[in-house]
Amino acid sequence: MDKQTLIEKVKALAKTYSCCPKLKATVAAYVEAVGTAEEKVAAQNLIAEIEEDITPIDNLVAFAHSDVAVEKFGAEGAKKFAAHADELKASGAKYCDCPACKLGLEILADKDVLLA
Repeated sequence: MDKQTLIEKVKALAKTYSCCPKLKATVAAYVEAVGTAEEKVAAQNLIAEIEEDITPIDNLVAFAHSDVAVEKFGAEGAKKFAAHADELKASGAKYCDCPACKLGLEILADKDVLLA
């Protein structure tokens, strides 16, 4: 993947509903650093934050079945979310399938492009 396409994916990541505030800030710092002497360090920080934020499937399932999920989504919403997480795990998924995790995994697959 070429760098500009990957940068567009990075920008899209920050616009997803499931992107946490810390990752949004890390994306903004990276985008601001592109083309400067700080770009490589910003890319390293971005990669580290994405790796930290991608949710493994077992963590997703645990969260989906937690009281916190009920508080966040309501009883019916948490029930649907838990069913989705269970189905995802049963299908063999290794990670959450929210937009932020999906884009994060795509970016990590080509992280060397960001570091070049």
